[in-house]
Amino acid sequence: MIELAAEPLTKAAFAPFGDVIEMEGRASFPINQGFAERFNDLAIVDVSDDGGTTNVSIIVANPRPMPIALQVMERHPLGSQFFVSLQERDWLIAVCTDPKDVTSYRIFRAIGRQGINYHKGAWHHPLLVFDRDSRFLVVDRKGPGKNLEENWLDGDKSLRITP
Repeated sequence: MIELAAEPLTKAAFAPFGDVIEMEGRASFPINQGFAERFNDLAIVDVSDDGGTTNVSIIVANPRPMPIALQVMERHPLGSQFFVSLQERDWLIAVCTDPKDVTSYRIFRAIGRQGINYHKGAWHHPLLVFDRDSRFLVVDRKGPGKNLEENWLDGDKSLRITP
């Protein structure tokens, strides 16, 4: 059993896997007669390969049993995948560069005000939340083509997360 500790989600640390979606440190400008503030260009949503179009949805997730054991990694070769928490709840992000190489895994702890946009083809675990009924706005690809690859982890390479 290999124990993986979560690290804070930062733009620099997460850059190989995607974008961190957050307002802190970003330029903004007033809109709506000064009653709102707009933060542009927080991520590049890339979904048009092979005739794909944008899909906007809400996912309601529930926690997995603790300690969290990673069993499958997935990636989407035809489009990016954007997740923003709709509640101020922390959540975890598990990514890797090679699902067969346990040394390539990283775990990030996002605060409730952060979202992420996985780059096209980035290996990641399905949603990992701490609270029941955790809601996320998701922007990803729909359309023709195979946009999901899964890699199931071998039992002898079991990985467990320490939040």
